[in-house]
Amino acid sequence: MSMFDPYEHLNIKLNPDGTLTRLWDSQKVPPTGDIDESQHPGQPLLTKDVPLDTHKKTWLRIFRPSKIPSNDNSIAAQLPIIIYFHIGGMIISSVADVYIHELCGRITTELPAIVVSVEYRLAPENRLPAAYEDAIDAILWVRKQALDSNGEKWLRDFADFSRCFLMGCSNGGNIAFQAGLRALDIELEPVRISGLILNQPLFGGVQRTESELIFAADEVIPLPAVDLAWELALPIGADRDHRFCNPMVEGAHYEKIGLLGRCLVIGYCGDMTIDRQQEFVRMLVRHGVQVVAQFDDTGFHCIDLVDPRRALVMLNLIKDFI
Repeated sequence: MSMFDPYEHLNIKLNPDGTLTRLWDSQKVPPTGDIDESQHPGQPLLTKDVPLDTHKKTWLRIFRPSKIPSNDNSIAAQLPIIIYFHIGGMIISSVADVYIHELCGRITTELPAIVVSVEYRLAPENRLPAAYEDAIDAILWVRKQALDSNGEKWLRDFADFSRCFLMGCSNGGNIAFQAGLRALDIELEPVRISGLILNQPLFGGVQRTESELIFAADEVIPLPAVDLAWELALPIGADRDHRFCNPMVEGAHYEKIGLLGRCLVIGYCGDMTIDRQQEFVRMLVRHGVQVVAQFDDTGFHCIDLVDPRRALVMLNLIKDFI
């Protein structure tokens, strides 16, 4: 019997210099740009890419509905802002990948909302906390648009800076949580982070949980692939009980958790990481965080990317939360 190779499963190759060759050939979606909606009547949403930090090669993809709803048929409604962090175990994927682009598109049109999807740096070339730093850069970029009379027009014209949410799926949920903690130390006015939306957030730990053992051979994210992602993403020498991976371990971050505000946590009981998510929710509740937790009896990790009905359920949960 051949040994399971997590590198092969993730379609990556580790190079001698410690970088990765990513062989994942996902279809990429270009942005629409700032087109005239009247000339594209069937276009439900508009997207544009803007640089975040050229030195770090980070950037943002902004999504907006092509028709902005109005409050009284004359003034455009001010839409909530969702700063979104994509899946990929911190080591693969891009905001331009078709499945991430389409999910952000559904969020922007269904809620509706302005979505700012963050192309953060990937590990192992840029180990944690690089992605968390890029998340803070994105939050500060949103603040800059609010303060600059020549700021990004889509945000200045259509966004409600007092209703900003941090959202992510899987490792993106991990980034959203860590960014939420870091943002507590920063003056963000007039931006206000109104809540965290954590869809199947990815956490780990040295001690195996029951769900990790039961679903170790999961087809989407088998346990060895998750272990490898953490090995490549965590600071060199850190184990899975590092606070970036396992925030349930007591540490200095504990003092801040109670200040987080509202959190929506979504999970599925057929997901290897479900035990961690439930433990995470219990930790938030102990710290006095207002938590809405929705754990579905069936479903697997990232099911909402492949099952449109589950995606709709997720969007309705988010709509109610916002």
